[in-house]
Amino acid sequence: MTPLRLIVVGLGARARTWLSVVRANPDVQIVALCDPDARARDRAAHDFPGVAVAADLSEVTGVAADAALLCTPPGGRDALIETCCAHGIAILAEKPLADSVASASKFVDMAESAGVPLIVGLNFRYLGVTQALRKALDGGDYGSPEFGRFLYERWRDGRQPRLNKYPLTMPHPMLWEQSIHHFDIMRYVYRAEPAYVQAQTFNPSWSMYEGDANVSALFGFHGGIRVNYQGTWAAGIDRLDFDWRTDCTGGIVVQREMFGNLAAGRRHDAELTPIPLPEHEPWISDATDLLAMFVAIFRGAAPECTGRDHLQSLYMLEACIRASARRATVEIEEVRADAMPKA
Repeated sequence: MTPLRLIVVGLGARARTWLSVVRANPDVQIVALCDPDARARDRAAHDFPGVAVAADLSEVTGVAADAALLCTPPGGRDALIETCCAHGIAILAEKPLADSVASASKFVDMAESAGVPLIVGLNFRYLGVTQALRKALDGGDYGSPEFGRFLYERWRDGRQPRLNKYPLTMPHPMLWEQSIHHFDIMRYVYRAEPAYVQAQTFNPSWSMYEGDANVSALFGFHGGIRVNYQGTWAAGIDRLDFDWRTDCTGGIVVQREMFGNLAAGRRHDAELTPIPLPEHEPWISDATDLLAMFVAIFRGAAPECTGRDHLQSLYMLEACIRASARRATVEIEEVRADAMPKA
């Protein structure tokens, strides 16, 4: 089959991983590369001889392309989305889709009206451990899930050269850049949509981030599942602690590392039993499978990680912000209603 012709927009830190993954996929051909930074364009011209290089997507709309991969910050994507929709270019956008629920909702409506596929790069769904966790809960061996605890505590030095710098000045960097992944895989693994949240966001005195780097929340999902969530990018020690435990009617399933260490047990088991996982290269294996899904859409497969689906996770994020400001429970339906186009 003819390879998917792809324009890569944004050549920063995250794009380096994507470029490696795209080059390894024989079903994808890079036809243009865009970045406003002249040094990034020079590197691209050197690494991809013969490929069109430009400062902006609008400059390469004459290149025959099927899709655009947006590796840009979530803010200010209006022109990029509009250009893709105007030229029938499918979109694979790094999460989050936008820096506000209102903007994301507008982009989703715009893409649907134009008949343009809009997919969000929620690669955590494609971790081997996420797939295995979902399967374990679906299998019924441990009963039905009723409550969970999701712990993610990390000292993330956002000043490192390999990392994008815009999160340092975001109002809620933990929520927009990290928790959004966690909220998405909660919905994905539990096959449930959120109903309400109680939450507080805050920043410890030593945080390097201008916005709140800590999130504490209690989510209630339709169907009755409740999840306690604690996430931080400003932990008091330089390491990553991860623990996602789900208590079910007949036992528990626990993920004790971000990329692995999955185990489960029934109520009267003396120890948990490890659940086998596939080999996984962090950031590469998951992006590889996500890209394969995106390519498959053009071969007739049903889309996953759509912009419309992504909105459900963004509602959780916005509800956390509102709940923290009010010190009160916020219904997800309130956020959803506010995001709907006004007549």
